[in-house]
Amino acid sequence: MAKAMAHVVVHGIVQGVGFRFACRREAAANGLTGWVRNNYDGSVEAVFEGERSDVEEMVDWCRSGPSPGHVRSVDVDWQQPSGLFHSFDITFS
Repeated sequence: MAKAMAHVVVHGIVQGVGFRFACRREAAANGLTGWVRNNYDGSVEAVFEGERSDVEEMVDWCRSGPSPGHVRSVDVDWQQPSGLFHSFDITFS
């Protein structure tokens, strides 16, 4: 199975709505590693690493996110897997 890594930045009403916690729960349920954090500009940024199909599913999840948030857009940068992550964590800017 092919490994993949995606770096995403989610724009919209995504802070203060439980986005990071829901993201961590979804990523862990899909067996992904990486991190998620709030950015000072109001966006949420994350890195997902794991099986390509699971990473693609997580990127798709980011396009809607949890209620009551509202995702306006998602920037995705596909990168080579790093193998540096051992869990999925909420980090801070």
